[in-house]
Amino acid sequence: MENLDRLNEIRQQVAACQKCKLSVTRNRSVPGEGPVTSQVMFIGEGPGFHENEQGKPFVGQAGMFLDELLNHAGLKRSEVFITNVVKCRPPGNRDPEPEELTACRAYLEEQMRIIDSPVIVTLGRFSMAHFLIDGKISNIHGKPVTINGKLIVPMYHPAAALHQPALKSVLIEDFKRLPMIIERGLRDLAEKTKIVSQEKQLEETEDKSSEAKQLSLF
Repeated sequence: MENLDRLNEIRQQVAACQKCKLSVTRNRSVPGEGPVTSQVMFIGEGPGFHENEQGKPFVGQAGMFLDELLNHAGLKRSEVFITNVVKCRPPGNRDPEPEELTACRAYLEEQMRIIDSPVIVTLGRFSMAHFLIDGKISNIHGKPVTINGKLIVPMYHPAAALHQPALKSVLIEDFKRLPMIIERGLRDLAEKTKIVSQEKQLEETEDKSSEAKQLSLF
């Protein structure tokens, strides 16, 4: 219940936020939505026209396509958390500006901390850049990386397929592979965590052994 209360607090903070100029032009803020226990978190770029009107993420054409993509991945919108790197609509759906990304960063970081999903799927280059500064989405889409114990899966933004029809099939194929990507990625992550834990235990054992030897000299 504590986590749910904290998410609601963030929602209220976002609604009252005036940290950047987007607060002047928005109709409604869009903090994001989904279960606090979501195992997969989707992070887009920013709200569009329909999101700005309804206060919900991905409810326009891109949202309809996202629902289709989730279906390809065997996921339901009701079981994942969906948000954006900026919580208010950039006018004309322009790219978020650096100061706007900075203003919203703390909200996103706190959402990720509370929900603590092991898998984060980024949608679009600005979302990807939150984790991968030098990444190029055309090269790494659909290729997972592990960052701070999380499986990060970069994907094209669904809206990209509306402007570049050739990307639609790419997105569909990436999402069809998502269950396999998640399964393999989490398995590899668990194995790495196990190895690190074993190495740490070995170091602790060696340290205790060394201390025992030193004490035996006195």
